[in-house]
Amino acid sequence: MQRRHFLSLAPAALGASWLGAAPLLAHAAPPPKIIRLDYAYYSPPSLVLRKFGWLEEDLKAQGTEVKWVLSQGSNRALEYLNSDSIDFGSTAGLAALLARANGNPVKAIYVYSRPEWTALAVGKESSVKSLTELKGKKIAATKGSDPYLFLLRALHEHGLRKNDVEIVHLQHADGRTALEQGRVAAWAGLDPHLAASELEAGSRLIYRNVNFNTYGFLNVSDSFAARYPDQVKRVIAAYERARTWIIAHPDETVALLSEESKLSAQVARLQLKRNDFSHPQIGREHIEALRAAAPILLDEDLVKAGTDLPRTINALIDPSYAQGVVKA
Repeated sequence: MQRRHFLSLAPAALGASWLGAAPLLAHAAPPPKIIRLDYAYYSPPSLVLRKFGWLEEDLKAQGTEVKWVLSQGSNRALEYLNSDSIDFGSTAGLAALLARANGNPVKAIYVYSRPEWTALAVGKESSVKSLTELKGKKIAATKGSDPYLFLLRALHEHGLRKNDVEIVHLQHADGRTALEQGRVAAWAGLDPHLAASELEAGSRLIYRNVNFNTYGFLNVSDSFAARYPDQVKRVIAAYERARTWIIAHPDETVALLSEESKLSAQVARLQLKRNDFSHPQIGREHIEALRAAAPILLDEDLVKAGTDLPRTINALIDPSYAQGVVKA
């Protein structure tokens, strides 16, 4: 109870540091020679943006090259940001908070989707019908990702902790394979792999909770944001173009996602059905969602005891870059 109590303190202060803190473009450095972004099958806007080259078009006149790096999960995107391999990375919100709390200097600047991209699945032949039946059994999950944190929150809701099951740490695609081969009893999956396993292998979802799916955040390294605030706004503007294109072209988006992920159109359509692209401005709503989710990080010792999570959330969420760019 004590761990949860501090998260409710001084809610008005959570957003205080960014109120009126718009980037000071007048002091921006000359444009960078290269901007490095990730693209991910769980982030349809990144696939659209990479496909059409709109960011490359926008930055060409200033002499900036664009480099794309594939992320297989939030954990990979955050590793790339922390190692200065990319400047912008696509992650789940709670995964970004975990990384920031553990010293990864990133800012969340934009919401690329509100997804229900994770759930707990069992194999087609499994007799398991509820999460409590998994006590003592193997569950696949990708450590540091939204499915992993979703699993921990789901266990807690059912009176269990991570030590009550055996978590097998596998990347998302490998987790699917392990489930379908019967090497694990369940899998905390991520779309599009989860949708593919449902439709192609008959896997069943035994636990869903859209509120335990945290938002899709576009993150930028603190150092890049401080040095190139105008470029951050340009990237957000490009993402906005991709987002509005997706809303206007659902069938073309299905075809593009299917082509990029090498999965069927049916799988791509199910994945897109579980995404809401209508609220891209990051801010109060996302602060509140992270405040609700944050206790799991302390309860399962994923961050150091005494970590000031309200302060960390405030440092992570920065809506100033999207203000004036996002119209929705």
